[in-house]
Amino acid sequence: MGDVLMAGPAIRAVAAEPETEAWLLAGPRGRSAAGLLPGIAAIRTVGVPWITAVDRPVDAALVAEIDAVVDECRPDEALILTSPHQSPLPIALLLRLAGVPRILGASVEASAGLLDERWVPGETFPELIPEPERNLAIARLAGYALPDGDDGRLRVDLPEGRPDGLPDRYLAVHPGAQYPAREYPAEHFAEVVRLLAAAGHAVVVTGGGHERELTSRVAGASGIALGGAHGLVDTARTLRGADVVIVGNTGPAHLAAAVGRPIVSLFSAVVPPERWAPYGVPVRLLGDRTAACRGTRATACPIPGHPCLAGVTPREVVDAAESLLPRP
Repeated sequence: MGDVLMAGPAIRAVAAEPETEAWLLAGPRGRSAAGLLPGIAAIRTVGVPWITAVDRPVDAALVAEIDAVVDECRPDEALILTSPHQSPLPIALLLRLAGVPRILGASVEASAGLLDERWVPGETFPELIPEPERNLAIARLAGYALPDGDDGRLRVDLPEGRPDGLPDRYLAVHPGAQYPAREYPAEHFAEVVRLLAAAGHAVVVTGGGHERELTSRVAGASGIALGGAHGLVDTARTLRGADVVIVGNTGPAHLAAAVGRPIVSLFSAVVPPERWAPYGVPVRLLGDRTAACRGTRATACPIPGHPCLAGVTPREVVDAAESLLPRP
């Protein structure tokens, strides 16, 4: 979800070019978020195991899936947007074999015959920049620019209003994350909800269907547990209605940024916030960025006690959230 949302400004730049139709080839985890992005004419989904965790081999069936997408789309050009730790070359090879005439991307690796234009991170553009800016830099190098009046922030298209049953004013807490190394402890989150409620704030706790038990535990008797209550669209509408969103380094943090909410970001040190912190909105970044796990990209915390996040007290989280509340 997060990677797709952070590609949004670059996609809008491509789509703004006259007589250009932008198709997006996304992985299965990003498909639902892609459906919220403005500027996309069509979305096709293929799971490739070198990008996302899909249980499939690299075989003739995968090659055939890419061939089928290219045959349907018949693109003039493919622009590959990958994160700094991902190579564009495997998908470039498949696109080349499928007959795409022009392929562009950023790579530190040599790419003769695979990329018609290759830009080197750290040379052609700065390496340690926010992911939306990296994607937009690649789009600009390819000749695409945002239209006048587009500020380059994350954006999604949503229906008006918000789901029924929410308080008039509330803060949103999203306790889950894709990887344990990026999770603030559930018992700390529960205390955050209790302290916020004691201070007179209504709190909703969001999560997916697999997070019902977690959201119920975090909400306790003080908050409103919404785990599994909403799909992505209504989760986004719920976040849009919140005064502040409290969330870890996970896809819904970027969804909250895309709906323009102030964010308390409980950011694990395993990846750099300079690249993946919530973008373009007021943010209070919490967590020990000097922890021993710094930059490891670990999915399970390698340090006993998970100090980079467990050391952040619930009171610090509450204070950060209250500092972001709109002033009367």
